[in-house]
Amino acid sequence: FPLIRDATRAFNLPWIEMGGYGADDLIATYARDAASKGAFVRIVSSDKELMQLIVENVIELYDPMKNRTLGPEAVFEKFGDTPDKVIDAQALIGDSTDNVPGAPGIGPKTAAELIAQFGSLDAILERANEIKQPKRRETLINNADQIRLSKQLVTLKDDVPVEEKWQDFSVREPEASTLLQFLDALEFRTLGR
Repeated sequence: FPLIRDATRAFNLPWIEMGGYGADDLIATYARDAASKGAFVRIVSSDKELMQLIVENVIELYDPMKNRTLGPEAVFEKFGDTPDKVIDAQALIGDSTDNVPGAPGIGPKTAAELIAQFGSLDAILERANEIKQPKRRETLINNADQIRLSKQLVTLKDDVPVEEKWQDFSVREPEASTLLQFLDALEFRTLGR
């Protein structure tokens, strides 16, 4: 992280970090605030948790790994649902890479079916006894607390008390001397030339 901070300063890019908050929470806070003030927002990330922020023609996600813009269609492709249901779907599916337990044995297809049938995660858990498949019903009833915890884990905070304003994040030209010192320190001589 110290090297990333130095690189950000050297290239004269805005950067934000706040103790106790993840980058995703800062992104969510800034994206929703900018969108509420009429800005078009493009988030550059391949993190699927950020799909919950997508709003057609307002907030989009650009996946640089796949060189692809992600809108509501990509969310439907991944989760079988709309962006406003991503949190519920992720809470059911879980994510081992982010230590989100979810509901054992529930994948994207089953999560989409359940959300379509009941409308929301809360309704699914409240009415789990109505589910016809015994194994699925038992999984949801027996893991309800774990699923609720999963929902908390995947829900991005969009109300972080940030001090910097997104309007100040304009792209600025780097200062040549600062950038050259940084490139020289890392022995990027060709890039420095």
